[in-house]
Amino acid sequence: MRRAIINVRLYDFEQYIDNAYVVFDKDILAVGAMSDYRDNGLETIDGRGQLLMPGLVCGHTHIYSTFARGLSLPFNPKNFQDVLDQLWWKLDRELDNDMTYHSGIVAGVDFVKNGVTTLIDHHASGADIIGSLEALYQAVGEVVGLRGIYAFEVSDRFYVESAIEENIGFAANYHCDKARGLFGLHASMSLSTPTLVKVRENLGALPIHIHVAESKLDVQDCQKKYGKTIIERLDEHELINKDSIIVHAIHVTDHELEIIKKRDAVIAVNVSSNMNNGVGIPDIMNFQSHGVRLMLGNDGLSSGMAHEYLSAYYAMHHLGHSPIAFGLGALKEMIAEGYRYAGAKLNIKLGKIKTGYAADFLLLPYDPPTPMNADNAFGHLFFGLFHSFKPKDVYVGGKPIVINYGLADVEIKKQYAKAIEQSQRLWNKLGPKE
Repeated sequence: MRRAIINVRLYDFEQYIDNAYVVFDKDILAVGAMSDYRDNGLETIDGRGQLLMPGLVCGHTHIYSTFARGLSLPFNPKNFQDVLDQLWWKLDRELDNDMTYHSGIVAGVDFVKNGVTTLIDHHASGADIIGSLEALYQAVGEVVGLRGIYAFEVSDRFYVESAIEENIGFAANYHCDKARGLFGLHASMSLSTPTLVKVRENLGALPIHIHVAESKLDVQDCQKKYGKTIIERLDEHELINKDSIIVHAIHVTDHELEIIKKRDAVIAVNVSSNMNNGVGIPDIMNFQSHGVRLMLGNDGLSSGMAHEYLSAYYAMHHLGHSPIAFGLGALKEMIAEGYRYAGAKLNIKLGKIKTGYAADFLLLPYDPPTPMNADNAFGHLFFGLFHSFKPKDVYVGGKPIVINYGLADVEIKKQYAKAIEQSQRLWNKLGPKE
């Protein structure tokens, strides 16, 4: 159904129109200044001066981490491996498809309320491997209505053959504007040589999605066992296909960056999570100097992206010892790469409020206290909205998912309410402390 939103400030990280209209169905059909608008009998929504901008993309997350919220387990990590052993690997090995599905409902709702309309997930579940990506898609894509790119973390912790089958099967069966599959791998330290050989035999041209050099322990493990860096090891096994997602990459070398660039892979940085885990800060400026494609994720630490833009920007000033070491233009390019990457995989146009782009957009109340124009609109967004980013309305494919800060579909609310039963079932398996 064709509709129009009128009287909005329009900004899509490139163009700015102070008083604009947008005509759309599942895609954007027309955009322009209100002085050129003609009603033509369309259903009309008055934006009342709100800011209209594209929905956000999360370049790397872990939906299953939703059920760790508030969890109490014995936790006294001395290093990053202890963080995995004492929390995440205890949790993910107990996940079955019902838990996975309901974690997807919660994550999908929380993401969309924070303005994220497309996400790239990296899943792990030990109790159920087969069908787990389908469960995520049903929750996130079919019930909540977001776009998603999914992969299962192959590692020696799980049944390797089943994990490979899940990646290959999902990628073969889902290739639409709401879902796409990648080939997930956990990290070098949990992938033996026989496992990598099996992956290569089944991978074909699928891009991999893998954690690399998140901590020095991963790097040291690879050097000790194989006498090479992680990227060199992956490249030796011919695993870094075009568009592979290299996650974190905190401790990679310049030579590894050259390989990543050569293979046309993309690094997904997750600065907030890295700081939380105490593993270091990715040198985004060095990545950019090597011409490597970069996008931003949140590593499952939260269900939003605005704070990741803040973390990356401020962390680079800290790393570069200068308030001008990393500019808003560099950050904007990383945001743009997220749109390009996800759009190419889903075979749609994302990230612009232009004719032919998907009607994935947000409406946010904002009264600029200073002049706002095309030159400074991103500064308004960064300093005026990202610190407290809560869209009032969210549309995906022209369909309203959030209206007036609440869910538009009652069925989603019912599904969300059931999640606590599944999280409690998971916690009972883990035996949290009283």
